[in-house]
Amino acid sequence: MAKDVLCEVNSCKYWAPGNQCNASSIYVVNNRNKQASQSEETDCKTFEPKL
Repeated sequence: MAKDVLCEVNSCKYWAPGNQCNASSIYVVNNRNKQASQSEETDCKTFEPKL
């Protein structure tokens, strides 16, 4: 399992300095009805906007 998860989405509440993700778990899904073959075909469902 990955020890460091990088994220550049600084509008997410789980974003931390150094582009680190500090969520306790990550949930990624296909965003199309076929098997993903590129990162653009996936979505991070862990994202929550900063308030």
